[in-house]
Amino acid sequence: MKADTLVCINCLDGIRDLPDEAIDLTVTSPPYDNLRSYQGTSIWNMEFFHRFAPELFRVTKQGGVVVWVVGDATINGSETGSSFRQALRFMESGFRLHDTMIYSKLGFVYPETNRYYPAFEYMFILSKGKPKTANLIADRPNKCAGERITGTERQVNGDTQPKSAVRKGVSRSIKAFGVRSNIWVYSGGSGKTTRDDFAFTHPAMFPEKLAQDHILTWSEPGDLVLDPFMGSGTTAKMALLNGRHYLGYEINSEYYDIALRRIAAATELARA
Repeated sequence: MKADTLVCINCLDGIRDLPDEAIDLTVTSPPYDNLRSYQGTSIWNMEFFHRFAPELFRVTKQGGVVVWVVGDATINGSETGSSFRQALRFMESGFRLHDTMIYSKLGFVYPETNRYYPAFEYMFILSKGKPKTANLIADRPNKCAGERITGTERQVNGDTQPKSAVRKGVSRSIKAFGVRSNIWVYSGGSGKTTRDDFAFTHPAMFPEKLAQDHILTWSEPGDLVLDPFMGSGTTAKMALLNGRHYLGYEINSEYYDIALRRIAAATELARA
């Protein structure tokens, strides 16, 4: 296995060649049901996924994390629920479902007439045991910044008691910024998802900021970050720009070329 490598290959074939416990973090977004054709190159279905999930568990290090960004198609008036079945299959394969996060989009792609506009996707955070890294991002402004911590908290039995900081006599002040919630909001589209305009040949990129935030949260500099569905190369680009190594697979030759171009530019920036 060679780090900082992108291979034009079926990801299941690629991942089967990896040694056990080689990957620190996976940040990826698989094809969603039948929402995109990917120029006819996608071989994705639930049978494929059932073979893929145990392999991803095998190659993930103890304490490693998988960020699985996924949504559902609506077919004959019903959402498929594929995302939930995938999360359960990962748990059957040995992963913990560490967190169910939401990628909230500032914009509506498919206006509906009989349901509320769809504006989010799931970000399942799966861990092999307890995550070895959790650098939680604290950029949520606190309305009560500077005030002393007071109040009570509810116990399992229903009773209340003073908050731990008050109980221990610490009586700290509330910080200016707190840890963000598990709902992350990003803008998409030209100039927002990425400034690499040529990359928009790919039909389903996730924002660079989304990939970066997960990379910073669940990995350390020098760690190896995998994207088995590399697409336009977003995960690899953000891994490089944040001092991580990358490994990826992409079956579509056109998207593979786009990813190589973005990776080459990111490599130059990282060296500067």
